[in-house]
Amino acid sequence: MDIRNIAIIAHVDHGKTTLTDALLRQTGAIAEGVSMDSDTLEQEHGITIYSKNATIEYKDTKINIVDTPGHADFGSEVERVLRSIDSVVLVVDAQEGPMPQTRFVLKKSLELGLKPIVVLNKIDKPAANPARAEEEVFELFLELGASDEQADFPVVYAIGREGVAKHKLEDESKDLTPLLDTILEYVPLASTPEHAKKSLRLQSFNLAYDNFLGRMAVARIYDGTVHAGESVFVKTPEGEARNGKLTKVFTFRGLDRVETQEAYAGDIVLIAGLPDIDIGETIATEEDAEPLPAIAVDEPTITLSFLVNDSPFAGREGTFVTTRQIREYLERELEVNVGLRVDFSESDRFIVSGRGELHIVILLENMRRAGYELQVSQPRVISREENGVKTEPFEEVIIDTPTAFQGAVIERLGKRGYVLTDLRDNGTTVRLTLEGPTRGLLGYRTQFVIDTKGEGILSSRVIGFKPYAGEIKKRQVGSMVSMATGKALGFSLANLQGRGTLYIRPATELYEGQVIGNTAKGEDMSVNPTKGKQLTNMRASGTDDAINIIPPFTLTIERGLEIMAQDEYLEVTPKSVRLRKQFLTENSRSKSRRG
Repeated sequence: MDIRNIAIIAHVDHGKTTLTDALLRQTGAIAEGVSMDSDTLEQEHGITIYSKNATIEYKDTKINIVDTPGHADFGSEVERVLRSIDSVVLVVDAQEGPMPQTRFVLKKSLELGLKPIVVLNKIDKPAANPARAEEEVFELFLELGASDEQADFPVVYAIGREGVAKHKLEDESKDLTPLLDTILEYVPLASTPEHAKKSLRLQSFNLAYDNFLGRMAVARIYDGTVHAGESVFVKTPEGEARNGKLTKVFTFRGLDRVETQEAYAGDIVLIAGLPDIDIGETIATEEDAEPLPAIAVDEPTITLSFLVNDSPFAGREGTFVTTRQIREYLERELEVNVGLRVDFSESDRFIVSGRGELHIVILLENMRRAGYELQVSQPRVISREENGVKTEPFEEVIIDTPTAFQGAVIERLGKRGYVLTDLRDNGTTVRLTLEGPTRGLLGYRTQFVIDTKGEGILSSRVIGFKPYAGEIKKRQVGSMVSMATGKALGFSLANLQGRGTLYIRPATELYEGQVIGNTAKGEDMSVNPTKGKQLTNMRASGTDDAINIIPPFTLTIERGLEIMAQDEYLEVTPKSVRLRKQFLTENSRSKSRRG
């Protein structure tokens, strides 16, 4: 059977997973209601976090599809996948047009010499403009230095949600057959008879973990045939070799992995038996085989500390609370999460580095759901020295917002070191393009929602390291810190809510040193939220009115990482997310400031 290998790439929320699900359903690979985004967090966030493999069969051809994340924080997943396939299906929203991650994934594809197939999705949206979107995509190809052959890309129009594709807008269509036919026409065969005759060479581009089989690798077979039980050599990109044995080989059928005794050149397989296999290593049957080119992974941009939870409420909710247990989890995570870096050298904390806030949020959310309890420090950007100059990561931000809010957005980001590079007026909305340091964006997303009244869309991508942008004052508020332990009372909270925004509700248990809200004046303030109303026999008109409490700003891990101050920890447990001062008592905080 002929084999074609493709990856579905797009900006977040442009509909690539929905389109992939529709392809799988049409070819009978999955049942109705089943989705590629099977992870609970993926379903809750509505985004793809982990790249996944699936296989469909169409006209006697096996098509391996890799669905990739669209969020910039998981860009390291996309880069590895692009090295293992022969073409990409670039999905673009017919209303929004190319966005930051569209540029990122397309640039990587063009650099590797791949010829993309462009799918203009969501053509049924009221404000969809396929002609404009197609023109913008063509301009992006030229801007990124596409060759004449690459710029002559085929275009398919689609409504992924309905499972419909068309070659022309006016065509009648009831399914995705036009897209499948385009894939067969434009995607080259994964292997030739010459590749099949050569000795085995395959390269791992993704990792998986199984409780029984241990570390596993998803790999593309470039030459030869792989057999279960075969002795092999594992070669690093530098050419160093070590021995190994493949215990099991799996291929993919639909979303399922199927054990097989052998697989052939061009196919994508899952292999077990090499406990130390890493991304980009070449597996061969001959020791002198030429290693395949290395696969680079983008460096982390932010770092923070993971510590054992030592708050007064420590151990109440978590099952795994010790340093050893947290270390074991992070070591397991490093097996498959290649965008993550962890420094285990310090005795009382682990220095964790990731690609962005969402990357760290997903890690913490997975940990708390597995029963772990810990606290983390404020995220900070990783800076480095280049030729004696201090540099830091910069991001390109694209914002779609109603015209009325553009002034507030530009002003707010201007104070955070961002410079406006482009402005396009689309009538009732504008598209702003800005560039600035990553640390200026930390903690801004919540403010952005407020500034645009929830109507703005913000997307960003890391564009590289540039000279340090100087001091940025982001935090405009102070912390409201509890000076007592007990239950918060409605009477006290009603009096405190005029000073700022509260993070807790009445009857919430809290401890001394816990941050219960922020103060509008910008200075920390110690308060007593457990203080009740003095009860006497005296009564006066108007003093016994019903207490009106504004709903609190509920803390999530994402919000907590955004709003926390430098001298605070975010306490994460299976049931609670709390903000606290590193030093719990007023006395100890005063000493630390003096010391």
